[in-house]
Amino acid sequence: MFEVGRLCVKIAGRDAGKKCVVVDVLENNYVLIDGLTRRRKCNLTHLEPLKETIDIKKKASQEDIIKAFKKLGIEIIAKKPKKATTKPKKAKVVKKSVEEKAERKAKKVKAEKKAIKAEPKKTEVETKEATPVKNE
Repeated sequence: MFEVGRLCVKIAGRDAGKKCVVVDVLENNYVLIDGLTRRRKCNLTHLEPLKETIDIKKKASQEDIIKAFKKLGIEIIAKKPKKATTKPKKAKVVKKSVEEKAERKAKKVKAEKKAIKAEPKKTEVETKEATPVKNE
């Protein structure tokens, strides 16, 4: 039933509903398909065979399959594979030395001292009013 050149419709998966042709019969229940689908190994239960067949060789190239489909009036767009790009490398985390940590801490302390000096000073009267007095 599923010999090389048999036209089929894929009924399961991402390419469901698309026409394909059997390019090679593999072990057990698997065949190699190509056409409007991706060229890949496919389970026979995921294919619905059609009455038509195409004259192609076993393991025919994609160009041969495109020509055969054009004779049937089906347009296949040849997809170009993506170009390999280099992945961006992550910057290494550099551990800070003890001296750098001490400098950062000193800067932080200086900033805190400046903030304290910038606050207005309270007079003795204000501080006495602000603190509650305990009655004995």
